[in-house]
Amino acid sequence: MFEELYSGEAARRRHRSAPFADERERYLRHCADLGGTRATLRAKSAALLWLSGRLKPSASQGIDLKQLHKIAQLRETKSATAARRLIDIARPWLRFLGWWRVPHVELRFQHQLDQYVVWMRERGLSPLTIECWQARARMFLQWCEQTGRHLCTLQPSDIDHYFISEGTGRWSRVSVSSIASALRAFLRFAATQAACDPRLASTIQRPRRYQQEALPYAPDWTDVRRILADTETNTSKDVRDRAILMLLAIYGLRRGEVASLRLDQIDWQGRVLRIFRLKRRQAQIYPLLPSVAEALARYVDTVRPQAPCPEVFIRLQAPWGPITPSSIYNIVNRRFIALGIHVAHRGPHALRHACAARLLSDGLTLKEIGDHLGHRSTSATQIYAKVDIRSLREVGDFDLGDLQ
Repeated sequence: MFEELYSGEAARRRHRSAPFADERERYLRHCADLGGTRATLRAKSAALLWLSGRLKPSASQGIDLKQLHKIAQLRETKSATAARRLIDIARPWLRFLGWWRVPHVELRFQHQLDQYVVWMRERGLSPLTIECWQARARMFLQWCEQTGRHLCTLQPSDIDHYFISEGTGRWSRVSVSSIASALRAFLRFAATQAACDPRLASTIQRPRRYQQEALPYAPDWTDVRRILADTETNTSKDVRDRAILMLLAIYGLRRGEVASLRLDQIDWQGRVLRIFRLKRRQAQIYPLLPSVAEALARYVDTVRPQAPCPEVFIRLQAPWGPITPSSIYNIVNRRFIALGIHVAHRGPHALRHACAARLLSDGLTLKEIGDHLGHRSTSATQIYAKVDIRSLREVGDFDLGDLQ
């Protein structure tokens, strides 16, 4: 690998004669296979060369972040940015070798938390729900540890104190309601394991929330069209974003569904798009509209890196890998901010709301809208259909082209 990066024999000899040459070369080859450019690989190689001279022969036994910080401080430059850059390069290398020592924080209730995750999976909860409820439970259990409380002796007053001490001034009423539901579910599970009083979960009362109480936060369809028009350029970023935004706004997909979309789910010849709905746990077939097909084909043919991944959307910069749901949120959020579109929420779910509003304005029933969005019940669809008639009439005046 060093022969490919350096033309001078002296430079090659310097890199080969330094400690851990084989380990550095294997990692650089791995980065090259993931699409790393020559300039990026040379920068990594230089940083790892300097680092290798400061590592002890026992480095294979494990290096943690504290040790790595001490080594970074030995560089001649005192720039915090340079030290950070060295750490950012060194840590993936150490992970690749299996030498990175991850700080392990032992949670006293970790066993119950692991069992809770298994219990949720067995009941078919979606990965995002499991992740959210696990995080809520972990947050509560960490608070219990910090305050010296135990599950087996918890009282309703302890839970009241948790919401008061942690939530006052930080959690909205909606957040309090969500956390209360997640905590109640966890305590019910814990009760089945005889880990807490079985009556404890029933003492948690959520704030009263009224059906359809919140104002609709779907952006106007004119704003959706502005967002899509903003991507009509030849830059790689805009070509990719346009395909993502059209899937969110036209099909009402969730961000996780877009992130997990695979190439084999697009039937170009049959003009069909197969989506695995997260909530329904089954595939759903959509017609592949010409405008969406064009956007996807342009991205796949001209922008998508040749990465060995089945997912459609890949990071634009090496190391190449599937785009994450959080990245999709950032893509949408940046578009809202850049165009000065003021709505209560500026993420992918806002486009899902806009999709529901558009379908309602076209005269579709709640059942038809729910089928389009992948809902299991009409009551879930009503949340997305909270729109005022005046705005619907304004949206209906626009020519939607092949979206009608």
